[in-house]
Amino acid sequence: MEKIDYQKILDTTLKTVSGVSKKPRLLLHACCAPCSSYVIEYLERYFDITVYFYNPNIAPETEYDFRARELERLLREMPLSSEVKLVVEEYNSDEFYNISQGREEMPEGGERCKECYRLRLEKTARYAAENKFDFFCTTLSVSPYKNAARLNDIGAQLGEVYGVEYLISDFKKKNGYKRSCELSKEYGLYRQDYCGCEFSRAEALRRKANQ
Repeated sequence: MEKIDYQKILDTTLKTVSGVSKKPRLLLHACCAPCSSYVIEYLERYFDITVYFYNPNIAPETEYDFRARELERLLREMPLSSEVKLVVEEYNSDEFYNISQGREEMPEGGERCKECYRLRLEKTARYAAENKFDFFCTTLSVSPYKNAARLNDIGAQLGEVYGVEYLISDFKKKNGYKRSCELSKEYGLYRQDYCGCEFSRAEALRRKANQ
């Protein structure tokens, strides 16, 4: 199967939107402040961005609240050329546990994660449609542990369903992950050592124990 150059697709989209008089509105799903830092820095010149924090996989609730506050602080402290708004959804872990039933023992990156991507992206797509955004996307692909092809496939499918264009991307490219680490250090951001759910946390703890 031919490998898709997601960066080339994104470059084409950015070239197109940079030629319009008014920035298109982008709803950017965010998993945490570190991943968001580079993506916002990269995209804010092209889009009117609203960051959307919806991650029912995160456990416990105190972790969810802390990540949301770090994201809020980042947006307050970054020297942005225009306002980047933030929407934080109410915590509801039941939504994640419902799609995880029968998948609890699957390794990180497997089918449980795929369904978690879909859960979060569908909520983002629905919000984008209801609030008349031009594009939606997620910061998740900046992580070297996240499958950009899978995210883009799910996003494109949901974009067709909800009538909002998904911004095809792989934010790991152009040293995106490296830059997110630099920005995290610059702003003193909390960098968690697990994706968010109790299953990924347990896996991270096992890896540490085996080191």
